[in-house]
Amino acid sequence: MREKNSDEEQLSLKSTDLEELNSSFRAIVDIRDRKYGFPSKTYVNCFVGSEAVSKMIEKGLAADEDDAVRIGNVMLSSGIFHHVQRAHAFKNGHLFYRFATDEDHGGIPEQVSAESFVKWADFLGTLTKAEGADGILQPSLPGPDADLADMTQEDLDAIGLSPLDEHNAQLLDNVHPKQWADPEPKSSYNLVVIGAGAGGLVSASGAAGVGARVALIESHLLGGDCLNVGCVPSKALLRCAKAAAAVREAGRFGIKIDGDISVDFAYVMERMRRLRAQISPVDSAKRYSGQLGVDLFMGRGIFTGKNSIEVNGKTLTFTKAVIATGGTAAIPNIPGLSDVPYLTNSTVFNLTELPERLGVIGAGPIGLELAQAFQRLGSKVTVFSRSEKIMPKEDPEAVAIVKESMLKDGVSFAINSSYKRVEGQGEKKPVRVVLDEGGSERFLEFDALLIATGRKPSISGLGLEKAGVEFDARKGVLVNDKLQTTNPAIYAVGDVASKYQFTHMADFMARLVIKNALFFGRDKVSDLLVPWATYTDPEVAHVGLYEKDLNERNIPFTTFKREFNDVDRGIVDGIDSGYVKIHVAKGKGQILGATIVGGHAGDMISEISVAMQGGMGLGQLAGVIHPYPTAAEAIRQCGDAYNRERLTPTIKGVFHKLMALRR
Repeated sequence: MREKNSDEEQLSLKSTDLEELNSSFRAIVDIRDRKYGFPSKTYVNCFVGSEAVSKMIEKGLAADEDDAVRIGNVMLSSGIFHHVQRAHAFKNGHLFYRFATDEDHGGIPEQVSAESFVKWADFLGTLTKAEGADGILQPSLPGPDADLADMTQEDLDAIGLSPLDEHNAQLLDNVHPKQWADPEPKSSYNLVVIGAGAGGLVSASGAAGVGARVALIESHLLGGDCLNVGCVPSKALLRCAKAAAAVREAGRFGIKIDGDISVDFAYVMERMRRLRAQISPVDSAKRYSGQLGVDLFMGRGIFTGKNSIEVNGKTLTFTKAVIATGGTAAIPNIPGLSDVPYLTNSTVFNLTELPERLGVIGAGPIGLELAQAFQRLGSKVTVFSRSEKIMPKEDPEAVAIVKESMLKDGVSFAINSSYKRVEGQGEKKPVRVVLDEGGSERFLEFDALLIATGRKPSISGLGLEKAGVEFDARKGVLVNDKLQTTNPAIYAVGDVASKYQFTHMADFMARLVIKNALFFGRDKVSDLLVPWATYTDPEVAHVGLYEKDLNERNIPFTTFKREFNDVDRGIVDGIDSGYVKIHVAKGKGQILGATIVGGHAGDMISEISVAMQGGMGLGQLAGVIHPYPTAAEAIRQCGDAYNRERLTPTIKGVFHKLMALRR
């Protein structure tokens, strides 16, 4: 007798295993005649998809619903069974399927239609919330500093913009005109907004856009922190600092620069002022009062009752109101600090001369971004942290990469700092920070000191007690999940009421309030998926849950990681650190959280945010075509890794059998 060759043996084995799978599956499903439709039609010898899924899980043939649907589609594609009308793949639904051997012709067909062929998309879930715990995909962030309530607060009304050059003059003409005549108050307003930062401006413009009568009150600068002393000026500064760093590192790419490299700091700051002024018309008084139809009052608003507020001696009555007063720099109670000149994020952008030595008290996002920028622009920077951590809310691995990059730039760190006092000798004289190190004193002198120890919600002087609005010195205005205060007619958005102190969060909180306050909506802030980024170099961006959150909430997960120095674009760009890290529900494709560390992490995180918002699984991202070569391929490659893991030995064997049968 002729012996079988290896191919025949392999085919025989695969056919046998496929038959065993067929036999095991057939033994657990309920095969009988079923009726469907009106008038009803009888389908002979059928089983129901949803019942089969339940049985597969119950009998241990599948680990979960996704696994059961995938195995079913493998069998369907191999011709073991099919939908009675050949109109559907195998699904967990009330659909009828029939085994091929129960058809008149019998046997396994050699060809399978394209419509019934197994696709990854057929069994990837579209869950939008985490299973277990509360299902919310927002991480647990560190609470406000325990000492925040006792810290003093920067008074923005006492801070001006300088120098008063043509750019700052243009900015002020837009966001706080020198001569402004308040309109006469209307008899009543659908919405009164106090505070014209990101949250207040979106609340006012959005409400006016749907026909509401709106009043907007601002005592300082329209545009708030983001335009004037936050996102816009800081990113302009960071861009110049990044250019300086690129020039210094050009030698590693074979670019030789003869002579010294110098930074024109005065021009860097002039450029920042020019660009800030260029952007300011979007937030201008002229636009809101003239184009959007909002009644704009320039002054301090104080609640006088549950439905009234006074500004510049005029009383405004409202049906609904929004508190959007934001926050300002919190000044720590370090002995002697109040007696010396110091900078905050509100005053640092007034500089025209580069401090030779800069001390930064605070190791959060604001402190680190500015510390790295000033170091690259030529200052000698030291960052102080009371604890051993910097960027305490971020992935420790990401923090280590950022710290290493800053050390390479030349930034020094004084961690576990115990401040004894701050000493000064007068205006434009060095400031001395004195640390207590085991009973002995350590002195560090600086030409300028930047305070970046956090932000305190702006709640004082608003008359919240008269409005029936409860508040807390650390947490700000207290709101429920619909952003409603203890006065049902008053809502709060942005830094004054949120632990997520980001411009984009204030924006979407305002959108939510427009729905809830004006259109009887029931949207919840806990349903918002909020990504964020710290714009150090490299950037750190995050969305969803961190590993520590998943562990604390007992949510089983698997992590997929791709280092940029293993990605083709990262290799040719000379990137030696950074990564994409994505957490998914164990055994499923649902993305629970992600962290990206890299040059454009803040842009790249949006792809993952879109996938999470739309219920796309990580395996589906593997099917999204990315231009080659790009850093974003790291996201797709994480999806590839997930799909490879899902291809368990059992399923891989079934696919091999299927391929052998078709040869």
